[in-house]
Amino acid sequence: MPPRSAARRPRNVSRSKCAASIIPPAAPTVEQIRQRAYEIYLARNGRPGNPDWDWQQAELELRARIALLGKP
Repeated sequence: MPPRSAARRPRNVSRSKCAASIIPPAAPTVEQIRQRAYEIYLARNGRPGNPDWDWQQAELELRARIALLGKP
């Protein structure tokens, strides 16, 4: 009977091939983020806010949409 290690393929071989075949979703474009951030600003009726927060919120929403639907 051959040694056990010779009869079996190492587990990490199939995982690495599988992990390498996973393509991360595309990131939203700067223009898409800019448009969504502007929509967030308009939703506040143009009142003062934090533009950095608007940008981060827009990027987060678009990345989540891409992850769920595959498109922005």
